[in-house]
Amino acid sequence: QVQLAESGGGLVQAGGSLRLSCVASGRTFSNIAIGWFRQVPGKEREFVAAISWTGGSTGYADSMKGRFTISRDNAKNTAYLQMNSLKPEDTAVYYCAARTDAYYGGSTSTQYHYWGQGTQVTVSS
Repeated sequence: QVQLAESGGGLVQAGGSLRLSCVASGRTFSNIAIGWFRQVPGKEREFVAAISWTGGSTGYADSMKGRFTISRDNAKNTAYLQMNSLKPEDTAVYYCAARTDAYYGGSTSTQYHYWGQGTQVTVSS
């Protein structure tokens, strides 16, 4: 099993920045592909970014490119999502997800096997 815990969410004004963290336990972090997703109550879960086992491959939703950066520190069993130039429409619960059956996880939420509890990000105008 893999356990995930997100942190770093909060309230920020439009144009500001936040860094989310995802700490994993239960297996070797270097063999976990990570994805970030977000969800607004009543709406479908949305892909944000993904990173491969070693960090060599990354992917982003088009609306996040140039603003968000995904990274990982395998020695700390931690993945990060740096969010800059935040907009009110970025307001959501952000989830860290993991899969162990692929080097790079991709953008489909149903392909991820493990999920964190989520962390709230609220961007005010």
